[in-house]
Amino acid sequence: MTHPTALLLAAGLLLAAGQASAQDPGWRKDIEPIVKAKCGACHGASAPIYEEWNLDRKNFEARNTGPRMDSYVDFMRHVVWPATGSVMRRLDDGKNAGGKPGNMYAYLGSSEEERARNLATLKAWLGEGAWNLNRWETRGSVPGITKEQLDRVKAKY
Repeated sequence: MTHPTALLLAAGLLLAAGQASAQDPGWRKDIEPIVKAKCGACHGASAPIYEEWNLDRKNFEARNTGPRMDSYVDFMRHVVWPATGSVMRRLDDGKNAGGKPGNMYAYLGSSEEERARNLATLKAWLGEGAWNLNRWETRGSVPGITKEQLDRVKAKY
């Protein structure tokens, strides 16, 4: 017969494990709502995919249309490849870029508190140490992203 304390301990561990995984940010429950609410006007379903946008970038920018980012796959194009790190560079609060926030940081919320909260959610979703401003290849004095940096990206669906 199993000792009651052992059963309680096992139940407590299972409960704690379930709560920990329930708190892990995911695309559908945490990130997609932020992207749709804060980025959807310019990066929504009617926006072109990155490759199409990149072919005619100046025209799209003149119409305030950015590349599509409303799906997990389209968003990840701006995290991993081909637009490696563009999400991080544009949404950064300036703490990683010498004090200068990215040009899209202001759109993360209507107050500094909301922007900070949404940024923290994005960073937690990407994973510990995955917030990197590096591009795929070296540009100027900034080295290209490394495999070790890419391995830190967790970004659960």
